Amino acid sequence: MTVETIKIPDLGGGDGVEVIEVCVAEGDRVEAEDSLLVLESDKASMEVPAPKSGTVVSIKLSVGDSVGEGDVILELEVDGDAAAAAPADIEPAAVEPADVTAAEPAAPAEVEVPAAAGGQRSETVKVPDIGGGEGVEVIELCVAEGDEVAEGDSLVVLESDKASMEVPAPFAGVITVLLINVGDAASEGTAIVEMQVVGAAQASQPAAEPPVEAASPAPEPQQAESKPAVPAAAAAAPQPPSAAAKGVYAGPAVRKLAREFGLDLARVTGSGPRGRIVKEDLHAFVKALSAAPAAAADGAAIPPIPEVDFAKFGEIEVQPLSKLHKLTAANMHRSWLNLPHVTQFDDADITELEAFRAEMKKEAERRGVKLTPLPFLLKAAAAALRANPKFNASLSADGQNMVYKHYVHIGMAVDTPAGLVVPVIRDVDKKSLWQLAAETAELAQRAKERKLKPADMQGGCFTISSLGGIGGTGFTPIINAPEVAILGVSKLAVKPVWDGSAFQPRKMLPLSLSYDHRAINGADAGKFFTELGQLLADIRRLLL
Repeated sequence: MTVETIKIPDLGGGDGVEVIEVCVAEGDRVEAEDSLLVLESDKASMEVPAPKSGTVVSIKLSVGDSVGEGDVILELEVDGDAAAAAPADIEPAAVEPADVTAAEPAAPAEVEVPAAAGGQRSETVKVPDIGGGEGVEVIELCVAEGDEVAEGDSLVVLESDKASMEVPAPFAGVITVLLINVGDAASEGTAIVEMQVVGAAQASQPAAEPPVEAASPAPEPQQAESKPAVPAAAAAAPQPPSAAAKGVYAGPAVRKLAREFGLDLARVTGSGPRGRIVKEDLHAFVKALSAAPAAAADGAAIPPIPEVDFAKFGEIEVQPLSKLHKLTAANMHRSWLNLPHVTQFDDADITELEAFRAEMKKEAERRGVKLTPLPFLLKAAAAALRANPKFNASLSADGQNMVYKHYVHIGMAVDTPAGLVVPVIRDVDKKSLWQLAAETAELAQRAKERKLKPADMQGGCFTISSLGGIGGTGFTPIINAPEVAILGVSKLAVKPVWDGSAFQPRKMLPLSLSYDHRAINGADAGKFFTELGQLLADIRRLLL
C-alpha cells in the first residue's frame, strides 16, 4: 500500500473556488471516480472524483475553504499497484469529469478545424468531454441564429445529476445554425452549433485558457457596459429564456438563483470580469428593488426581520437549508404575496367510502397495490374540476385572461427527507382507482428517492396536500401557482352526526380549500366543495 496526496485538478484558471461539501471522512473506503468533495464557483458547481481506489487517511480541506489548482484535498492509501499507474496529483482524465471548468477548455478539441488559413470558414462546435456522461440535459440556449459571439462566450448550459456546466465558444464568429434545443439529451461529440469564423488564428490558440479571462483587458469594460443595453430595452415585455439570455453573461449557479428569485437577468448589470453577473449583483439588485417601493410608498414596504444573535441565549446549532427547501420556500413566499388567498373548511362524510375500501383490501393485495383514500380523493377532485371549470384554469401572467384547461392533471404533495415536492398525476379523470393507486405509490417512492424528473412535477391543474397520516383538524394550504386552488386534507375522525331522529357515528374527513380570489369567488368555491363532498359521501356518483 502507498499513501498518495490527492490535489485539486486544473480548474481552467479559476482560483478561490469555494468548498461547499466534503463527501468523505477519514477512514472511508473510496473507489475510483467516487466523489471526494463539491466545489462551487460563480460559473458552476462541480464534483472532484477520486482518481484511484483506496482508503482516506487524512483530509486537508473543510467546507467553506477557498481552493485553487494544486491545493491538497486529502491523503489516500492507494490499493495495489494503482500508485504506479500515474501521479495522483496530475490525472486530468480522472478528475475532469466532475470539474466543469476544466472540461470546458476541451471544446476546441471537439471542433472540426480545417487547415486553411485566413478567410471565412464554417465550423461545427460539439459538446466537449463531460466525463463520460451520457444524456446530459440541455437546460438553456445562450445564443440564437445570427448572434455574434466572442471566444469564451457561453453557447449552451447543460445539467446532469452531478453539476451544471456551460459550454463556451472556442473562437469568435457568427452563429449560423443551432443544432440543439432545450430539453435535448447531449453527450460528448453532440453537435451544438455551426459558426461562421473569420480567419484561422483561433485554431492555434491553447485550449487551456480560461474563458473568463480576457486576452486584451483594455476594451472589456466597454463590452461589459454595452451588453446589458439590448436586453434591458426589451425587458418591458416578457421574453422566453433563450431570448432574454442574449448578451447576458452569467454562470449556472447565478442563473438558478435568478430563477428562484424570479428575476430577469437582462435587467441586472454585472460587475465581474467581462461584465459577468455574479451572486453579489443579484443581491444588490434585489436590495434596490425592495428599497424602491419603500421610498415610493413612504415606508409601506414589508420591513425585514432583524438579525438576532441566538448564541447569546444558549447553545445553538446552525444547519444550512437544502436547495429543495430553499426553492420551496421561495415559491410559497411568491404565491402567498401575489395571490389573495381565501380558505374554506368543511367535513366530508366518507363512512361508506371507508367501508368499501375495507371490502376491497384483499382484492388490492392480489393486485399488489395499497388502496388508500388518496385515489378516491383524486378521482372525486377530477370530477369536481370537470363540473367546475373555473377551478381547472389559470390566470394569464398579465391577469387579463383565464386559461381553461381541457385536461385534468392533479399534483400530490409528498414530504421527502430533502423537502416538499409535488409530482403530478396526468389525466386523472381517465384512470381507474387501481391505476391511480399504483401510480401514486410509484411517484411517492420516486420522490423519496429523489428520482423524479422535472417533467414529473410540471403541468398540474390542482393540488392535493394531505396531512391525514400525521394529524390535525384543518390547515390553510398555500396555492401552488399558477394553479388557482389547492385542497388540504386532515386526519379522519369519528363524529356524531344527526340523521333526523338520532346521532349516528360517522367517519368525517376535514377538508380545507384555498383558492385565488382573483379567479374564484365564494359562490364558486361553495359549489365545488358541495360537489366534492357529495362524490366522497357516495362514490357511486363517480359513475354518473
